[in-house]
Amino acid sequence: MQKAKKIILIICMVFFAGIFSFPQEKLTLTLEDSLRLALSQNPFQLAAEERVEAAKSRINEAVAGFFPSLNAQGLHTLDEKVMELEFPSFIPGQPPQKVKVDFTRDYQFSLSLSFPLFTGGRLLSGYKQARYNLFSTRESARESENSTIFNTKKAFYGYLLARDFVNVAREAVEVAEKHYKNVKNLYEVGMASKFDLLRSEVQVANLKPQMIRANNAMKVAELSLKTLLGLDLSTPIEVKGELAYEPFTPDLQECIANALQNRPEISQLGYQKQVAREMVKIARAADLPSIAIAGNYNFWADKFNFKKHNWTDYYSINLVMTIPIFNGFANSARAAQSMAMIREIELTQKGLEDIVKFETRQAILKIKEAMESLQSQEKNVEQATESLRIAELNYSEGLATTLDVSAAQAALSQAKTNYSQALYDYVIAKAELDKATGVSWVKR
Repeated sequence: MQKAKKIILIICMVFFAGIFSFPQEKLTLTLEDSLRLALSQNPFQLAAEERVEAAKSRINEAVAGFFPSLNAQGLHTLDEKVMELEFPSFIPGQPPQKVKVDFTRDYQFSLSLSFPLFTGGRLLSGYKQARYNLFSTRESARESENSTIFNTKKAFYGYLLARDFVNVAREAVEVAEKHYKNVKNLYEVGMASKFDLLRSEVQVANLKPQMIRANNAMKVAELSLKTLLGLDLSTPIEVKGELAYEPFTPDLQECIANALQNRPEISQLGYQKQVAREMVKIARAADLPSIAIAGNYNFWADKFNFKKHNWTDYYSINLVMTIPIFNGFANSARAAQSMAMIREIELTQKGLEDIVKFETRQAILKIKEAMESLQSQEKNVEQATESLRIAELNYSEGLATTLDVSAAQAALSQAKTNYSQALYDYVIAKAELDKATGVSWVKR
């Protein structure tokens, strides 16, 4: 009886869960939507933005060095050895007298103040170093943003390309099935051979695995896009957009100039060089004297109560000068390290500028190559479409074989595939040029 009740309860829960569960709303994505989501949800981009926040906090930490520091301390003595003083006896023949003297108190409270007056420029250089580090971190975040934008475009266009391949594969199967039905009709009236019928049937069977592979590739492209956008992989999406050709003629010298000016990696190295220069100043300032005001205010007592005259206090205010004399040449070694870092950054910057010029030239060459390929493939699709129409017409009139029709079908599918690939190569080359020249996407 109990078992039957449990079964009924489970059935009711499943029934009501089915009633009150709603299908997840499909998310419509354009390229603009995808870019916006990637910049707001991609974990790597969010991590880059958090590094900027950490750099801002380091500036606040550097500024704190200019202010006085105030610390409080409480002390309770748990055990101690009391000093003994020995006095000679004033009575001849008697042993000397020993007296215990306690110079400490069991309870002590103190406030200590320190305020730097002169540090040889270390505090100012530390503040400048933190500022340049913030600028460098912002450029690093901008580099991450440009990479995220490029990867999003690549994933978005990759999905559109996979969808076009699915359409081409589906259309190829539909055309082959249409030809098979035509051959079957002709075979039934004795106008086509058994070989033609089998050949057209095999052609349909051979094309279906290609359509299955194209569908799987589109699913993989969809998962890749969701991952990049920071979406749950179970979220249903609908991608809106088409691979389209927009005429664009880039100017090489202008693009190179923009790249050298806008690339965040180059700006980042410039700020890192400034950081290294401030490190040199800090290392050299360590050899200079420092001056500070130090103050102490103390309360102490032998018993922890606040009766009158139980606590005594005293204070001191001091002008402290610290003069470094010898530290094993550590400061000069730190300065030498920073100078070597500056030279390393300068060489890296020179190499990076060469890479930026190469990437810009490469992107422009890819754009020109894709444009030429598009022009040829567009004509090729038109010719392949006409060739298939003529082949099917000739076959119906007995002037061509089914092999001729199959070859024409394969040529048309290949031409459409090549055209979609050329469109993809073109838009990706433009995205690569944007990345190479440091063009950022404007958030709308």
